[in-house]
Amino acid sequence: MRVLYLSAWYPTERDQMAGLFVQKHADAVRAQGADVRVVYTEEKGWRYWRKMIRGLRTLRKEGWLPDVVQVNVLNKNGLLAWWLWKRYRIPYIIIEHWSGYLPANFSFRGGWHGWLMRSIAQEAKCILPVSQMLEDAMKNCGIHNSRWERIHNVVDDFFYQLPVNRRPTVDRLSTDCRVKNVRLLHVSCFDEKAKNTQGLLRAYKHALASRPNLHLTMVGTGVDWQASKDYAAQIGLTDEQVRWTGELTPREVCHEMQQADGFVLFSNYETYAIVLVEALISGLPIISSQVGIAPEVVTDDKGIVVPVGDEQALTQAIIDFQADQYSPENLRQNSEQYRFSAVGKQLMTIYSYAIQY
Repeated sequence: MRVLYLSAWYPTERDQMAGLFVQKHADAVRAQGADVRVVYTEEKGWRYWRKMIRGLRTLRKEGWLPDVVQVNVLNKNGLLAWWLWKRYRIPYIIIEHWSGYLPANFSFRGGWHGWLMRSIAQEAKCILPVSQMLEDAMKNCGIHNSRWERIHNVVDDFFYQLPVNRRPTVDRLSTDCRVKNVRLLHVSCFDEKAKNTQGLLRAYKHALASRPNLHLTMVGTGVDWQASKDYAAQIGLTDEQVRWTGELTPREVCHEMQQADGFVLFSNYETYAIVLVEALISGLPIISSQVGIAPEVVTDDKGIVVPVGDEQALTQAIIDFQADQYSPENLRQNSEQYRFSAVGKQLMTIYSYAIQY
């Protein structure tokens, strides 16, 4: 089966993390025997159209026409997929990750642009949002299709390797046997508007007053990384209380998760938040705001979900958090659905449906 990916994001030499979830979908499908080609450019405006059309023409000259097109994010790539459908009767599906449908980051345009996007969506063989929250938001924007199906992002296999021993250190000198140095972990791209790292730091600062044995590791980089680090110092958080690692590889992130006791995320909005799934599969309980996939996966036996932006609730959740209350078996329940093989098989089934119907 020949599959063409038209994507809004994809890893490049300049930014190897951008659209990594799309690349993993492509790898999952390739592992199922599909011939996947990706046409992508970072160019904007007329340069975008020139580069994308040139890419399609190159494939055509090679004698390669796809059996099905996968559009990652319903935007101008959707218009190209719609044209391929009208010109060559090549069906297309849409996988949606975009946060612009969500009320907290709403930027879905109306007028002719909105009408065009709705029309393109309606002719897709299937729409696959990455979370129920995103599906609901899309429908609220007037996006309609006869078939909706949830699709997961892929988790690398090495996250499934549990550490041999993960038990919080116990301060045996204390009469109440309180946990010593409870290690909390945060991983993000440090975009303050979305990730709300300053709100997280404030809540953590307040929790320290009741629980001074906490330690927070902040993993990642991004446009607001330095501002977040400066803010931590501004509110009096020391290097002993917060560790800043900068950008890490996925394997290094996995190692950090294996060393931590709990994972904390306080985003204002997410469409998925793959880090939550990676943490659970690593055997790490969660404290998260109610964003992305959190309402679906963070049940009471897997962690604590707090309202978006509620710093008081987050502070209390951090104070109340006890890592040894959570069973690794419960945390990893239903985790096989995020593997390359599971996601790849699901996509191949969708492609077959699109081609047939």
